[in-house]
Amino acid sequence: MKYPKLKVGEKPDTYVMQSPVTEADILQMAQQLAMYRLSKGRALTERRLVFNHLQTLLQFHDYEVFALLLLDTEHRVIGFRELFRGPFEEARVYPRDVVKIVLEHNAAAVILIHNQTTGNPDNQTDRTFTTPLKNALNMVGTRILDHVQVGYEGCVSLAE
Repeated sequence: MKYPKLKVGEKPDTYVMQSPVTEADILQMAQQLAMYRLSKGRALTERRLVFNHLQTLLQFHDYEVFALLLLDTEHRVIGFRELFRGPFEEARVYPRDVVKIVLEHNAAAVILIHNQTTGNPDNQTDRTFTTPLKNALNMVGTRILDHVQVGYEGCVSLAE
C-alpha cells in the first residue's frame, strides 16, 4: 500500500501532506502514531492519553484482541504484546503464558487490554478473567495496574 508523502511542518509535531489522502490512509497513520506513542521507553503519565492510543489501535477490529502493555518500574513502556486474536469465547489466554512473557521482558507492571467487538467496553466477563492473571503475576512480583476494555464507544478501566 502506498502512503501519502508527509513533509515536516513549520511548527513542532506538524506535517504537511504532499499528495491526496484517503480515509484509509488517515486511519493507518493514526494507528502508526498510536503505536509510536506506546513504544519502548515512553512514560505513561496520563490515563486519558493511553486510552486514546489503545482505542485508536483496537476499536475497529472485527475480532477480539487480548494484549499486554508491559512496563518497567517507572511505568515506561517496555513493549506491547498481543496474546490472542479471535472470538472471545475461544480465547485461550493462560496465566502461565502471561507470566512467561512478563518474565521474558522483565516487566515490573502490566496493563491488560481487551477490545470489545460489540463496541460496548464494559463487560463483566473480563472482570472474572482478571483474577487468575492477577494471582499468577503477584507470585512473580509483577503488578497489574489496570485491565482496560476498549470499544468504539470508549474505554473502561477495571481499576477504577
